[in-house]
Amino acid sequence: MPMLVVPEYIRGLIFDCDGTLVDSMPLHMRAWEKVIRSGGGPWDHEFFFSRKGTPEKRMVELYNRQYGLALDPVDTVKAKHEYFWTHAAELHPIPHVAEMARKHFGVLPMAVASGGTRKNVHLQLKAIQLEDCFDIILTADDGLQPKPAPDLFLEAARRMQVLPDRCQVFEDGDLGLEAARAAGMLATDIRKDLATNSTN
Repeated sequence: MPMLVVPEYIRGLIFDCDGTLVDSMPLHMRAWEKVIRSGGGPWDHEFFFSRKGTPEKRMVELYNRQYGLALDPVDTVKAKHEYFWTHAAELHPIPHVAEMARKHFGVLPMAVASGGTRKNVHLQLKAIQLEDCFDIILTADDGLQPKPAPDLFLEAARRMQVLPDRCQVFEDGDLGLEAARAAGMLATDIRKDLATNSTN
């Protein structure tokens, strides 16, 4: 299991949701597969998995472009969400990250900064009983530039009243790690150990 460490100089923690706090990627992939196949498109797992953190409507637009499809982004994402919500009971926390959040609840200010919709993020945090740990939850519905832009993380730092270079970000996706580094924060890849943490 990866070892997560919070250095002494850190004054605020920011967590991604999907794939970081919540083991939700398998369910997301099943939901994407269902709506893509239902729309008559070929299923490409790597296409969606490699673009974790990309706004969902944008994902559909990119998929249409790559495969010559005409799936409606709004209807496709709506159907995908309905499948996801129906199966939310299958969600589980990612143990070492959830434990990190519980350990620092009330000790350091903490936020969630996710590219998911507000409803999806709150649903997931509630499903793994972590919703009450975070006073600050930023999502795609807050109108900020998505990852790899640093905007979500910088806004989380502002609301926590912590300087960006004193924030640590926990992420599982390349776009999120890029965004954390662009924000000048300590970027922690939850898939690896502390040796991979970097602000470079």
